[in-house]
Amino acid sequence: MADGLDALMVIFTEFYYWVTVVMMFLIHVGFCVYEVGASRRKNIQHTLMKNTMLIPLVTVTFFYFGWWIYFAFPEFPFMTTSLENDFTGWSAPWSQYMGVNLEDRIAGVFWAAFLLFSWTTASIVSGAVIERIKTQAFLILVVLVGSVTWILDAAWGWSWNGWMVQLWGFHDAYASSVVHGIAGGSALGVLVVLGPRLGKFAADGTPRNIPQNNPWFVTVGLFLIYTGFWGFYAACNVPIIDFYSDGMTAQEGSFFTATTIYLTPTTLSGITFNFLMSLSGGLLAGYVLSKGDPFWSYSGGLAGVITASSGNDLYHPIEAMVIAMVGVWIAYKMHHWVERKFKIDDAVGAVAVHGYAGFAGTVIAGFMLWGYPSNIVGGDIGWFGTNADGIAIINPIGNFLGAMLFFWGLGFLPCWALSKVLDGMGALRVPREVELAGLDTHDYGDSFPYHGYRDTEMEDIDRELAKG
Repeated sequence: MADGLDALMVIFTEFYYWVTVVMMFLIHVGFCVYEVGASRRKNIQHTLMKNTMLIPLVTVTFFYFGWWIYFAFPEFPFMTTSLENDFTGWSAPWSQYMGVNLEDRIAGVFWAAFLLFSWTTASIVSGAVIERIKTQAFLILVVLVGSVTWILDAAWGWSWNGWMVQLWGFHDAYASSVVHGIAGGSALGVLVVLGPRLGKFAADGTPRNIPQNNPWFVTVGLFLIYTGFWGFYAACNVPIIDFYSDGMTAQEGSFFTATTIYLTPTTLSGITFNFLMSLSGGLLAGYVLSKGDPFWSYSGGLAGVITASSGNDLYHPIEAMVIAMVGVWIAYKMHHWVERKFKIDDAVGAVAVHGYAGFAGTVIAGFMLWGYPSNIVGGDIGWFGTNADGIAIINPIGNFLGAMLFFWGLGFLPCWALSKVLDGMGALRVPREVELAGLDTHDYGDSFPYHGYRDTEMEDIDRELAKG
């Protein structure tokens, strides 16, 4: 009977992750539609193709080395075990488990779930830099983000044995910082070097509104992202775990249909409450703050979910709603302040919606969940407190340090440095005349000519720039 139950659990787990991959694919569909809607018509093909081509490039590099990083560096920089452990051997590209075999049923779907997180992280950067970045430069940057830096932060802070979880009590159940915070920081690092789109700021520094090509596409894209987020949440869980201690029968133990990535118990029912309440809180806050602006209302819904995600395994639904509202207020205010103060042209608000909201949500979770166990393994190793079982506790210090490390250390700095190198080589930004004419006229050659389309609200700006 036990063997039959184990087999059923394996089969269910395989199908569970397979379904999450299918659902998460909608996130990327949503990003493509959303960014095409946000771009001007003269840049549509360029915007679409750069976001499309990150799929094969990140997939291949994640297969070769990204997946291995997750298992090789959970203790870095406090490494005490060899890189050649059982898990790194299992995840190496030449492993028998990294392909068709009859001994393993889960490796491929588990790998794919993490791969879709990689696509998501890279795609967040894509929207921020539309209409001025060279395709080749963007693809180099997404390999760094999608197959190196984000999966390194996952090894450190998104695994039951990650050193940040064990030592700091770090907790980020649904990746407020692990995916979104690092992506927002990465986008900001690129934008600082890349500079604003031509015409974005008037001579006196006042930001201009560059109208979206198709607001309907923006709407549909964001709703596809909302839909795919259900798969994202499910993939952050480990299904069917049976907890029972020595001497306790299975009937006396506690059975859970879902646990977090830290193997701490939660329920799909609980996160359903919190997902919908945080989405609703974010939409309401975005609508009120922006005085009914559709773009910021929809973006508010996404920012609300992202803010609450760090603790949505444990929050009460009303807590999730209020925390979402706070996160949207922070993201909205920060976006406009940074835009005016530092002349940062974040074309779709990606740094705000993902970076600032993700950062804030991680810090808030440290306070709201203070005292809960961060994982399932004890040992009196928590720097900022342990519970009676010797397990590190979730705490504000650990979550703040984690948010800082992911946004600035693994997000901003590597992408800023690589962007500086690319910019020094003249490989980062398209020439002025190409940007004025439209990137589609050059990236796609004579086979995709520029037909003279002009965005009505941008005619005066383009005319002014052409004279310059």
